[in-house]
Amino acid sequence: MSESTAFMSRALLQATAIVTTLALIPVATGAMAQVDTSTYRDLDEFMDVYNLVKANYVDPVDNKVLVKGAIQGMLAALDPHSSFADGVDYDNLRIQTEGSYGGLGLSVTMEDGAVKVIAPQEDTPAFRAGVKAGDYITRLNGKLLYGLTLDEAITEMRGKPGTRISLTLVRRGREKPIEVSLVREVIVQKPVKWDVKGDIGIININSFSERTGDYTRDAIVQIRKKLGHDPLGYIVDLRDNGGGLLNEAIEVSDTFLDHGEIVSQRGREKSDIQRYYARPGDFAKGLPIVVLINSGTASASEIVAGALQDHHRALVLGERSFGKGSVQSLLKLGPKTEVRLTTARYYTPSDRSVQEGGIDPDVPVPQLSDPDYKTRPVFREDDLRRHLINEAKVDNSVLEEDSKTDPRLSATPDELKKRNIDDFQLYYALQTIARLGGPTQVATIARLGTPVAVPPDPDAPPPPKPN
Repeated sequence: MSESTAFMSRALLQATAIVTTLALIPVATGAMAQVDTSTYRDLDEFMDVYNLVKANYVDPVDNKVLVKGAIQGMLAALDPHSSFADGVDYDNLRIQTEGSYGGLGLSVTMEDGAVKVIAPQEDTPAFRAGVKAGDYITRLNGKLLYGLTLDEAITEMRGKPGTRISLTLVRRGREKPIEVSLVREVIVQKPVKWDVKGDIGIININSFSERTGDYTRDAIVQIRKKLGHDPLGYIVDLRDNGGGLLNEAIEVSDTFLDHGEIVSQRGREKSDIQRYYARPGDFAKGLPIVVLINSGTASASEIVAGALQDHHRALVLGERSFGKGSVQSLLKLGPKTEVRLTTARYYTPSDRSVQEGGIDPDVPVPQLSDPDYKTRPVFREDDLRRHLINEAKVDNSVLEEDSKTDPRLSATPDELKKRNIDDFQLYYALQTIARLGGPTQVATIARLGTPVAVPPDPDAPPPPKPN
């Protein structure tokens, strides 16, 4: 969920609001659970509790409050990704796939009464101010947030574009709170951005919303147009991409594949398997691809990374992904009411489930340019209560143990900063492809680095007018 996308209803259960693969399809009547006579006996017990609350609770309780709470509790008992969306939650779900809003560009959840950042959306006020995943927002404009609902906190952070708001952040590893001042903007869902460094194309996919596949193919066209020729290769950046629409993940995978299975979706019954295949034609013409992933790469993003990795179409670089291998269907109940229900698991072409385990990079590369990367907590699917269990019982602890120090991964953030490298993982990926172009390309990337643009200070006085 986010200040921009509030999928989840409440608490840690909702921490997966942006971490999702959504199937925007109706569920067939035959797939609905059959109701037997024992169900009605269980419902009698529910009504007994309902009547006790109505008759004896210290304050009068509205029927809608009790019914909504019961629905949320029922879905929360299933897994962390099934939820009920109405009102603000419903509007936020629409925003995630198709809309825009005035705000800061933050994905947040509620944890133990505090607002926790899941991820900032790239190129938004929150991202440029340095807000990071795992930060806790404790105050807005000096007002303590504790005690507010998640919806109330999100409403406070949204507002008219151009208005200013201050956030007080608590970050693990920092002794004192961090104060940041931001100006709200119109946050538009921009699923794909592209850039060129040297002769290498960079495609940054930050969400899987409507037409992400089309935007990805257009990015390839624009990169070729800017260079005047084909690039040496492409970097597909899926870091901190929490997922989105299943069909768009398939479209993006198909952009880089010309044959074979992309993903399979498996429901309750053993025979309930749906497979998706690539169409003939690789839009990237078989050029080398590096896919960047990290712990925020989830669900639909893992489908893309897993498909390209299994077909040996791309080198996957970075850190182990989030590990969400389930599909949610959106079942409409009314004009502004939906149930988001887990209806299937998905598997990569090599028949592996990423549930809990995630996608392991072919080349593990930590984000050395981030001063907090060693102390900031990592948050993944297996940290969620009632998460689905991977039947293969994947254990990554041995894989993640590495007592040897790689001299290429020993630079400090300050040392990298002096070399104009603000994004070490991206720099590593660029140099990996640059080697295909020989010493000239390697030297070009070393000269360019990966500087992050510094936004102008809105409080700075305007420059003097020329005489």
